[in-house]
Amino acid sequence: MTTAVITRPGTEDKLDILTADAQYDLSCACGTKDPADHRHRGTDGKWIYPITLPNGGKSVIFKTLLSNACSSDCKYCPLRADRDVRRTTLTPDEIATVFLDYYNRKKVFGLFLSSACIGSADATMARLNNTAKILRKKHNFRGYIHLKVIPGSSNAAIEEAISLSSAVSLNIETPGAGNMQRLSNTKDYLRDIVEPIKLISRLTSRGSRYARVKQSTQFIVGAAGESDRQIVSYAGRLYAGLSMSRIYFSAYQTGLGTADLPGEISPPENSKNVFKREHRLYQVDFLMRKYGFEASEIAFGPDDKLSLTDDPKETWAKSHPENFPLNPNYAAKNQLLRIPGLGPITVSRILKRRKQAKLQKIEDLGKFNARL
Repeated sequence: MTTAVITRPGTEDKLDILTADAQYDLSCACGTKDPADHRHRGTDGKWIYPITLPNGGKSVIFKTLLSNACSSDCKYCPLRADRDVRRTTLTPDEIATVFLDYYNRKKVFGLFLSSACIGSADATMARLNNTAKILRKKHNFRGYIHLKVIPGSSNAAIEEAISLSSAVSLNIETPGAGNMQRLSNTKDYLRDIVEPIKLISRLTSRGSRYARVKQSTQFIVGAAGESDRQIVSYAGRLYAGLSMSRIYFSAYQTGLGTADLPGEISPPENSKNVFKREHRLYQVDFLMRKYGFEASEIAFGPDDKLSLTDDPKETWAKSHPENFPLNPNYAAKNQLLRIPGLGPITVSRILKRRKQAKLQKIEDLGKFNARL
C-alpha cells in the first residue's frame, strides 16, 4: 500500500484541514439543542454547518478558519503554537472563490470566517478583513458575513471588520483575568479581550452607525477550573451592560489541552457530564435572554455549580414556592414564563386563548402532551 504525501496542498486540501479545525469555534450561531448540531460537517461532507440565526430561524453557513498557524499559547486550544499539527493558510481570494461557488449554487446563505493568530492580531485581521472586502467590493456580495475579531486587535482593525460584517465575535473564553492567567501567558485579559468587546458594543449600540451588526462571544467551559456562578455572572453583565446578542458555551474536553490545566489536574468529569454542564449553561442563557431572569436569580449548589440533575428553572421554582400556584387566566406574562415546562410559545398561546374564553383545564391549551 502506498501513501500519498501532499507537499503543496491545493485549496481543497487546505479547506479540509481548516474547516475541520473550525469546529472548536461555536460563536457563529451554531445550533445548541443537540450537541451534534454544532460538531459536524454538512451532509455533503464538506464545509457547510447548520446554524440557528439570531432571529431564531434555521439555515446553513460556510465556515472555515483562514489559518491554523497560530502564534498564541492558549493551553485549552489544540491549535496552539507548541502543538504538532499540520499548519496551513488560505488566501483571501481562495476563500472568496470557494465561498461564492457554494453561495451561487444556493448551498449556503453566508460566511463565518475565523482564524488562528498569524504572528500578530492586526496582521491576521488584515487578512480577514481583506476577504470580506473582496466579497463586498469586488463581487458586490451583500449577504451574511460573520468575522471573528482576534484578541489584541487595534481599534481601527476592529471598526473595519464591523463595517464589513453582518456579525462579529471576540471570544471572552473564561470569566476574569485570574482564570485567563491559567490559560494563557500572552493574553492581557482587560486589554486584549474586555476592552475590544466594549469597543464593539459601543460601535454597534442602538442608534449607532453599525447598529445592524450583531455581537456574540464564547466561553470555554471547564478549562480554567472556573465555577458556573462565575460564568453566569459574567454572562449577565455581557447582556445587561454590553448588549451582547448571543453567548455560546463550548465544553472543554480533557485531552485537548496541556497537562497543567485545572481541568486536567482535577478528576476529569466523564463526557456525559461535560456536555450536561454545557447544556445547563445554555438553559440559563435562555432564561436570561428569553424569560426575563437576572443572573442573580439563578440557583447554584454549594460548589457554585449548576445542578446536573435538575433543570435550572425548576430549581428556581422549587426555591420560590411563594410564587405558586398561578391562575393562568390572570397571571402576567413574566409570571407564566417562570412556570417550569412553559416556554414563550405556550405562554403566548395562553395569553391569546384566555382573551377568547376562560381557561378551565389544561387541555384548553391544545393537544395534551408530556410537557403539558
